[in-house]
Amino acid sequence: MDPAAAKLIGAGLAAIGLGFAAIGVGNLFGQFLQGALRNPSAADGQFGRLIFGFAVTEALGIFALLIAFLLLFT
Repeated sequence: MDPAAAKLIGAGLAAIGLGFAAIGVGNLFGQFLQGALRNPSAADGQFGRLIFGFAVTEALGIFALLIAFLLLFT
């Protein structure tokens, strides 16, 4: 296999992590809204955990993007 083709395949596979991060963020906020609508008084206590989960999920997506770029441009 051509090394350039292997780099492109690897970058494409690493970019799949961005899609999973988007799914994770959507799931995170959807579950928060579902819980907040069921029990509005507990929503304020869970907001800090929501933001922490969002930050971790986005960081994993950014790491996947970084790996894809490293594979493409090095």
